[in-house]
Amino acid sequence: MPETVPNLSNSVKLKYVKLGYQYLVNNFLTFLLVPIMAGVTLQLIKLGPEEILSIWNSLHFDLIQILCSSFLIIFVATVYFMSKPRSIYLVDYSCYKAPVTCRVPFSTFMEHSRLILKDNPESVKFQMRILERSGLGEETCLPPACHYIPPTPTMESARTEAEVVIFSAIDNLMKKTGLKPKDIDILIVNCSLFSPTPSLSAMVVNKYKLRSNIKSYNLSGMGCSAGLISIDLARDLLQVLPNSSALVVSTEIITPNYYQGSERAMLLPNCLFRMGGAAILLSNKRKDSSRAKYRLMHVVRTHKGADDKAYRCVFEQEDPQGKVGINLSKDLMVIAGEALKSNITTIGPLVLPASEQLLFLFTLIGRKIFNPKWKAYIPDFKQAFEHFCIHAGGRAVIDELQKNLQLSDEHVEASRMTLHRFGNTSSSSLWYEMSYMEAKGRMRKGDRVWQIAFGSGFKCNSAVWKCNRTIKTGTDGPWEDCIDRYPVFIPKIVKL
Repeated sequence: MPETVPNLSNSVKLKYVKLGYQYLVNNFLTFLLVPIMAGVTLQLIKLGPEEILSIWNSLHFDLIQILCSSFLIIFVATVYFMSKPRSIYLVDYSCYKAPVTCRVPFSTFMEHSRLILKDNPESVKFQMRILERSGLGEETCLPPACHYIPPTPTMESARTEAEVVIFSAIDNLMKKTGLKPKDIDILIVNCSLFSPTPSLSAMVVNKYKLRSNIKSYNLSGMGCSAGLISIDLARDLLQVLPNSSALVVSTEIITPNYYQGSERAMLLPNCLFRMGGAAILLSNKRKDSSRAKYRLMHVVRTHKGADDKAYRCVFEQEDPQGKVGINLSKDLMVIAGEALKSNITTIGPLVLPASEQLLFLFTLIGRKIFNPKWKAYIPDFKQAFEHFCIHAGGRAVIDELQKNLQLSDEHVEASRMTLHRFGNTSSSSLWYEMSYMEAKGRMRKGDRVWQIAFGSGFKCNSAVWKCNRTIKTGTDGPWEDCIDRYPVFIPKIVKL
């Protein structure tokens, strides 16, 4: 019996109708102005040069009118350029790559778990199930202190990890950009769970002997979305400080936060979080506009902390045995979805083409007036962005955003491969994803990138970048020795 061929004519017709609609609405002004300009041009051709010259001679302008008009034009132009925000450029960035001695294959991780939790085999089995479904690979890294049995989370070992990660990233960034310590006007360091005194930003100032008048900030306790909060803070400072450069450092120090108890909700971070960090150079200098990789277009921040469930869904606390860890709530994905909905409602009008905004508006009006049961229209953000950097917080986070935003596997490839190769590196994961796309040679001049991050509190933050120049495939970076192996197939479950 011959196989039945599915009738695709209706779906094909619908596709072309939608494409036609998008083209018509997004180019509405062009379609409107072209006939008008063509009509004016034809009319001028009909008049001829003599009639046009006579009309011009019939117009009488005195000196006062000319001076007033010139003053008005100059005044309007001055107000426009004075009120226009400064362009913020991302000159370059660098991601830390841990040495092979810090790698934690599944076998090593599980062996350590069995020895540390030998009195609680159920917790060991739980960690095994999480690791099997995590989407992590065999090359993720933990700091040296976590390789001991039991782990040794001392202040000295935590500081050592911070120095290695942060200084390595900054040194590489300085080498790539030619940045000198005296050129840094603003320093922002974000690390959520490790906040020593003196601060990590003071540690950087001391190491590189930065200027005494530098504006330095240290952000802590703001979760995995703190990287984009740092970018937002840097943007605001660069708007009021002309001809300045800002160094942003995003990291998470794992050493003091490796949970050694047996509470399941607090064991999850052990399975997902790994070493990582990034250093980013931002500038508002005109001379950097040509060499910069990206230009910052928008930053949108959403905070759901007023809701008790959202506030407590990622919570640092003590377990019944007095051991400190991070408790991840079962409601985390639901809360993240609500935060994302609020965030895209704000960012949508800034980035979406007119065709998508009109469809969203018509659906909203229809649900309010005609039928509340109408399915809500999800805007097609693929019309606004070429690349997506979704925080590599875990496989469930990436799956949920891919589903809700209707993204293809290629759109979330950078996030999945970053999670596989480096694990959840917290606020710096977005930069490993950006580096992946550059290493693949996918960044072209004019491409738009959407970075989305989630963090405790609960927060959802977005940043939109526009590629300033076509970026050649680099020979350095965290992917230099493995990019040819990626993308790899990641099974739903890896049997251990």
